[in-house]
Amino acid sequence: MTQAPPSDQGLIIVYDGECPFCAAYVRMTRLRAAAGPVLLLDAREGTHPVMARIAQAGLDLDAGMVVEMRGALYHGDAALTLLAGLTTRSGLFNRLTAWAFAAPWRARLLYPPMVAGRNLTLRLLGRRKLGRA
Repeated sequence: MTQAPPSDQGLIIVYDGECPFCAAYVRMTRLRAAAGPVLLLDAREGTHPVMARIAQAGLDLDAGMVVEMRGALYHGDAALTLLAGLTTRSGLFNRLTAWAFAAPWRARLLYPPMVAGRNLTLRLLGRRKLGRA
């Protein structure tokens, strides 16, 4: 987690819009009303000020998504753990992801294979990683 100036948004989720897994995850996740407004930001189209804060913090979007909440940046498995705590338990997908990522140790264990799967999928689809976009 990296501190950043507070955003006027409730929650900003920065993800790779060309990654089919990332895009499906952010579409399917149902966040509780407690999270406030949610802005889904495709990192490939990102000119939002949070992109500069992510770069300044040295966070690699190829290594994981970023969630900004109340001025703090959460990266990779920490982002998924945060989202798991804010996700409703309605629907099988949300129950499974909440269980999988609510425990930080499970998120740390599961996240690297997910990133490897993302990278392989991008390569198979002929898409570039964000750092080389």
